Amino acid sequence: MDDVEQVERAMIAIRRRQTRRALGTDAAPTGQAFDVLDVIEASLEPTVSVVATALAVDQPRASKLVGAAVSSGLVRRVADQADGRRSVLMLTEQGEQMLAESHRRRRAAFDAAMGDWTARDRADFARLLTRFVDAMP
Repeated sequence: MDDVEQVERAMIAIRRRQTRRALGTDAAPTGQAFDVLDVIEASLEPTVSVVATALAVDQPRASKLVGAAVSSGLVRRVADQADGRRSVLMLTEQGEQMLAESHRRRRAAFDAAMGDWTARDRADFARLLTRFVDAMP
């Protein structure tokens, strides 16, 4: 098996585990509903359009996902100060707490998976994985 095939198999395994939300919490939303929170956290000016683009879904689907997050009390819409016709999405305190807990759980799982790695191996992996992700279209 060549290097590219090994990477493909590893990425498939990661995707399957993420699909099962092995690193999530039972109380948290799952799948794309949870991904909305990640997108909002990572965006400078998150809007429904930004969510749609980031999740590769159409505008109506993104609106439903955002609406569910708003209804759950995880996200709120705030009028854009520069353009009153547009709403910017913000995490509520509950949404921020849920993401913080998710980050804690994910990092603990990653730390456990790399528990017997040297500091050098961890640094190399972080550098190479970041480089790989940055190069993906």
